[in-house]
Amino acid sequence: MTKKELAETLKYSSPNVLYVITWNNILKKVFCPFEVRVMHNIGDLYCGEEVFVEEVKVDMELTTIYIIRGKAYYYYHFEIII
Repeated sequence: MTKKELAETLKYSSPNVLYVITWNNILKKVFCPFEVRVMHNIGDLYCGEEVFVEEVKVDMELTTIYIIRGKAYYYYHFEIII
């Protein structure tokens, strides 16, 4: 994906909103800050710790990234607490 294509895609998104499909196929809109549980030790975060996501971003491959305590982490290290 080129930078131009990424910019075109991101102009319709917000760093403060995440859309989640629940286990029973319901679409939920989650607003930042929202709480997540750390699945395993990563960086300064420990397994089982509950932290708040400040912003939601994506990388060049459109992989979701959470900003937590000012640092970036990939979404798959966390479980959303709803």
